[in-house]
Amino acid sequence: MSGWACEFEAELWEWSSSPAGTSWVFATVPADETEEIQLRSGPPRGFGSVRVEVTLGGSTWRTSVFPDKERGYVLPVKKAVRRAESLQVGDPARLRLELV
Repeated sequence: MSGWACEFEAELWEWSSSPAGTSWVFATVPADETEEIQLRSGPPRGFGSVRVEVTLGGSTWRTSVFPDKERGYVLPVKKAVRRAESLQVGDPARLRLELV
């Protein structure tokens, strides 16, 4: 684990191209933190993804952040986590993100 981490608040949003019956929900990583991730993460993986460990409330999980041309890095927030933390699209979420 690299040891670098950040905390930020972001609104949860739904990817507009989600197929009917599915829901991909994301949080956008702030621009300052996106720059730090790019500097500290080393070579990107598939699709430019960077592995991270995320904490949201009492939930912690490993996933990846993905580059988005318009938003910088975006973080998927799975349904089980949103349910456990009582969050919906449009809600603000306080997140801790650590590079792994």
